Parts: sequence; C-alpha cells; structure tokens
Amino acid sequence: MSITGNFAKKNHNFQKTENMKREFFSLDIHQSNKMTRYLQLFFGIICIILAVIWLILVIKVLNSTLSYWIVILFLTGFGYYQINSGLGRAARFIDVNDNIIRLKTNSVMPVRTLKAEDILKIIVHPLSVTFLMKDGGKQNLRFGTTVTDMIGPAKQSIIRFGSRNKINTEIETDDF
Repeated sequence: MSITGNFAKKNHNFQKTENMKREFFSLDIHQSNKMTRYLQLFFGIICIILAVIWLILVIKVLNSTLSYWIVILFLTGFGYYQINSGLGRAARFIDVNDNIIRLKTNSVMPVRTLKAEDILKIIVHPLSVTFLMKDGGKQNLRFGTTVTDMIGPAKQSIIRFGSRNKINTEIETDDF
C-alpha cells in the first residue's frame, strides 16, 4: 500500500505540523548513568595504557608471536570502544528533524545523515525501514526485537517525515 500526501493525512490521522520538533528515539536497551560512563572512560584509558605497555614489552622481545599482537589489538580496540561509550558517542539512535533523519544503528560506526532532498522513496516494513536514495543507493534501518515499544512511534515519525517532505512512502506488511 502506498501512502502519499493527502491520503496519509486523511486516512491515517497523521498531523502535519508547520514547525516540527525534533523526535529522538533511542535504540539502546538501557541508558547509562554518569557513574557507568565514568567507569567506562576509566577502564578504556586503562586498556589503552596496558596496550602501550604490552607493545613496549613485545618490541623488546625479538621472538614475539602472533598472540602478543592479538592481545595488543584487542586491548586497543576494547579501550577505544570503552572510551567512546564513556563519552556518549556509542549511543544508538534515530533522530528525525524537519528535513533530515540522522541514524546511528551501530555503536562503532559514525552517524548517517539522510537529507529529504536525497531520498527518493521510503519503504516501511514491520521491523525495518528502507530508504531508497536518488543516487541509486539504499539505506536500511533495522529495528530488531529488543526495544519493541519504540518501533511504532519511530515508524510513524518516519512516515510523517515522508509526508511532510513529499517523499513517496510505502507501507508493506509481511505475511508470515
């Protein structure tokens, strides 16, 4: 079923607001408090320090094996992740504004920004949304089943975004 323009407003009670406020949806199961974030930052710094110390020890040993390098890479990667989490940069979210949707669906990857003028079509599935871009690309947003109370409001917000910006929006129901 395709929803566009006036059809969406009449039959699905979508309300168009002239100055839409920002709608933010967290994809994380729980929110970290300040103490947890400070501990993540602390342990991340400790991991990086241990990786540097381990690197100095490995360089002094001429017959270092692959396992030493794996330990260094693991400590560095885990420390980087913990520091990002402690600074709040690992939070996963959907941020819907007037003409921009910002997606961060992976705690390590950067935020993806989708501008309304770059989106050709939006396809809404029960547990995902597909954005077909004008340049031929495709961006997928998968909700999963862990935070189910936010799926409905997030999809409605994306549908309103498509209606406001005159983007062809299609709702598909998958029959199982």
